[in-house]
Amino acid sequence: MKKIHLLIIDAQNDFCDKSGALYVSGADDDMKRLADFINKYRSKISGITVTFDLHKSFHIASPVFWVDENNNNPAPFTIIKKDDVMGGKYRASVKEYQAIAEEYVTNLEKNGRYELCIWPPHCIAGSFGADIYKPLYDAIEEYNKVNYNKVEYIFKDMNSFTEQYSILRADVEIGENNSAKTIAYLSQLVDNNDVIFISGEALSHCVANSILDIATYVSKDLSKFVLLMDTVSCVSGFEYLGDNFLDKAKGLGMKVSTILDTGVFLNE
Repeated sequence: MKKIHLLIIDAQNDFCDKSGALYVSGADDDMKRLADFINKYRSKISGITVTFDLHKSFHIASPVFWVDENNNNPAPFTIIKKDDVMGGKYRASVKEYQAIAEEYVTNLEKNGRYELCIWPPHCIAGSFGADIYKPLYDAIEEYNKVNYNKVEYIFKDMNSFTEQYSILRADVEIGENNSAKTIAYLSQLVDNNDVIFISGEALSHCVANSILDIATYVSKDLSKFVLLMDTVSCVSGFEYLGDNFLDKAKGLGMKVSTILDTGVFLNE
């Protein structure tokens, strides 16, 4: 019998609930479909891993961290480039953090993954927005009732001075992080399972970066991974990032399926 694992990335209220601070269009339906999948195939799923995006209220990708030339905070979804900071268009709202701000946008430009996007404050530790979306939470708890100790949780670092889309590393690594522990856990997960279904939000950002980092740091061959396409969505306006990810991941062996077509992976 195949060992089937389910990797759920950042399926939290701020992304999945329509009242959430950074609701991803379609994410509520994605997670309801995923909940149905878990309930239907509870006996076939060997384990579930759930990741969490977590932030403090003061964060380098939040409006409050920055001010413009008129001392106004930038609006959500503003893109701040290195030249904007070096030229004085934007600066750190706390003077003592200006050097950190300049170093950050410089390093972010060097790594070439993303430009700095100012997001609505989201997934604040302890808030409703940081919790697992309720229909999915209920399905996971039902799974727990018959599969004791088969659910694991990975929490992203909460460093206020860097972004972390990937479950494995920050976009600019600063100070201590949990990457070594996470790499070891995921390496064991890949070794011990035949199929790893992928779901979560958003495809364009956290799902994409997490899976591509798994390919870099855990397993170059993604042939055990199957993306459930009807349980992921992109942040509106960033669909091209989702497309770019799919091209790269498929080239590394990742498969794509819908829930209705998963029978071939579940020995049905």
